[in-house]
Amino acid sequence: MDRIITLFLMFFKIGLTSFGGGYGMMSMIMDEGQRLVGLTRTEFADMTALDLICSGPVAVNAATYVGYIKGGFWGAVFATLGCILPSLIICTIVILFL
Repeated sequence: MDRIITLFLMFFKIGLTSFGGGYGMMSMIMDEGQRLVGLTRTEFADMTALDLICSGPVAVNAATYVGYIKGGFWGAVFATLGCILPSLIICTIVILFL
């Protein structure tokens, strides 16, 4: 359970503080992943290769992959939610003021 919360908070932080899209998040995913959940260089290389061949947003694919290999199904769900939730919150706040 601690690993799943760590994955959620890690990707929430990355989604909130990074700019430049999915490829801009890659360095943060590598650094935070190594520090917090033990992401290896091989796992990161596999993630990057899968991001290039899979359709969809790079950041969401990366969050799902890292979440799955480090926390199973629920890790993938919460890592993906952590990645997209900051954007949803910010967009909702902006729409309220328009």
